[in-house]
Amino acid sequence: MLPVFQQFVQNPFPEFFAQAGSENLSQLVLEFLRSHVPFLATLPDPVLQLIAMLAVCVIFVAVVPLLPLFLVLAERKVSAHIQDRVGPMRVGPHGVLQTLADGVKLIFKEDHIPRQGDKILFIVAPYIIFACSFAVFAAIPFGKSILVSNLNIGIFYIMAISSVVVIGVIMAGWASNSKWSLLGALRSAAQIVSYEIPIGLSILAVVMLVESLKMQDIVMNQGGLGILSWIVFRTPFTFIAFFVFFISAIAEVNRTPFDLPEAESELVAGFHTEYSGMRFALFFIAEYANMFAVSAIAATLFLGGWKGIIPGYEFLGGTPGFVIKTMLLVFVMMWIRWTLPRLRVDQLMNLCWKYLIPISFFNILGIGIWVLIFQNDRNPAHIGISLLIIILGIIGAYLVLGKRSSQSPAPRASSA
Repeated sequence: MLPVFQQFVQNPFPEFFAQAGSENLSQLVLEFLRSHVPFLATLPDPVLQLIAMLAVCVIFVAVVPLLPLFLVLAERKVSAHIQDRVGPMRVGPHGVLQTLADGVKLIFKEDHIPRQGDKILFIVAPYIIFACSFAVFAAIPFGKSILVSNLNIGIFYIMAISSVVVIGVIMAGWASNSKWSLLGALRSAAQIVSYEIPIGLSILAVVMLVESLKMQDIVMNQGGLGILSWIVFRTPFTFIAFFVFFISAIAEVNRTPFDLPEAESELVAGFHTEYSGMRFALFFIAEYANMFAVSAIAATLFLGGWKGIIPGYEFLGGTPGFVIKTMLLVFVMMWIRWTLPRLRVDQLMNLCWKYLIPISFFNILGIGIWVLIFQNDRNPAHIGISLLIIILGIIGAYLVLGKRSSQSPAPRASSA
């Protein structure tokens, strides 16, 4: 019974998928229209391709904005449990409709534009951030065929389109005609531009192993040995690169402890202080969409993507497995937010420029040497050596950090 259910979850339309053999969602929809909608099959191919592309766009525009609705509620519940509270409970059963109620409230709120601000830039800024945040999903493979476009430069496209977000943030801060918004925008520009460097270097470490920029190629390169084929375990340097990428990604999406652009204790709300109603909601939706996107990218690059964890049997594989991996990383982001305090600006920059970037360059050098020594990094023996080094490194780091913490001087008693 379990294998049958697992097969259905991974492929609910087995006959059509097997006949289609498509490598992306656009081709899948195109072939579906040709075989199941006869009157459309008579249309010219360019027109039919345009209809398929529009259908995929409608699907993503309808589905992706639902992610923030779920993630906002999940974060409220996670924070409530961490702080020993119950969270929202009044709207809907167990408070599940609270986020929907907040969305309805924002729709009816006044749309305020600062009198002395730049009206055009003020209006355009949230749409740029919203559009770029959702354009990233076009190159993320959610399954073997659930991919909008299998670009041959997929990871390069993701890095390029996500970098445009900072332009929208600067536009929002400048157009608001508020010193708090402008300071938040400048902080965001410095932070995002800085942390894009370790993110790019960590991705380069993966590209050096796979020798491809296609996201599907990266996923397919992690099959055969189950969880042992994941790039995070293939070398000790990719193990480090995963944590560098994840920490930098938290800073990239302005999450605590790196939420300096939105530090309410000193900047009210940062670059979106002057926004209200649905324009504010666009910033909010984009933030949680970015959370899911960077977690999905991390799962694709380092955790096997939609590949399963047991060789020969795709347990926790396919689209459900991919979503589970992604949501686990999102949960860690939420966990960190409600556990660690916010860093100072100097600490934020020191972490990037003095630690993460040098470590990233060290990883690239190490991976180059590793590939020269072990020509086939997917060999089980070579992966075993990698796992042994990783385990010894974790034990050594634990002993060193534990020794340092035990030798730290006790805090002085207050003289008051």
